[in-house]
Amino acid sequence: MKKREKISEAVIKRLPIYYHCLKWLENDGITRVSSNIISGMLNVTASQVRQDFSNFGEFGQQGYGYDVAFLKNQIAAILGLDKRYNVIVIGAGRIGEALASYKGFKNEGFDFIAAFDIDTKGRDMIGDVPLYHYDKLEEFAKDNRIDIAVIAIPAESCKEVAAFIKKLDIKSIWNFAPVFLYMGEDIAVENINMSESLFMLVYKANNLIKEK
Repeated sequence: MKKREKISEAVIKRLPIYYHCLKWLENDGITRVSSNIISGMLNVTASQVRQDFSNFGEFGQQGYGYDVAFLKNQIAAILGLDKRYNVIVIGAGRIGEALASYKGFKNEGFDFIAAFDIDTKGRDMIGDVPLYHYDKLEEFAKDNRIDIAVIAIPAESCKEVAAFIKKLDIKSIWNFAPVFLYMGEDIAVENINMSESLFMLVYKANNLIKEK
């Protein structure tokens, strides 16, 4: 695999899309695929597909295309999906409960091991995940490896909670709170803004109407 240097964020963002595309193909029993087929499925050009893959190595053969299983596994390794991750959820409201209860994450290597909230309301589980009061988080972090913390709480508490997560030496935050988080270069943060996705949907729908 080629050493990764100065890969653009746009390319990195397309890798999970390629990965899921290849999983769909593999599940359908397809063993070989061309860049033209991938481009048709994902609405990107075939040359873009080939260029994206070439950032990481030579995965295909001219006239043969790509071995679906091999390419899927290579992309999984690039993304870090060849390992398992322990995940906690902070905030046991509707978003936090939905994330902790979703079974598909486990199949991808993400084990939700605990959830925390300031009000457990007599509950001790959300789905199959143990629920603890937020004041137990520091003790839990001392006794368990936590790779990713999911924040699913109101905006006003987000930065304080994120600072506490940093203090606990947790290196990755998946933020669903409606506020932009930046924690410095030593912590990976992915901010999920559902409004942005909705705005893009409206834009695409309006432009489809204009094209007609």
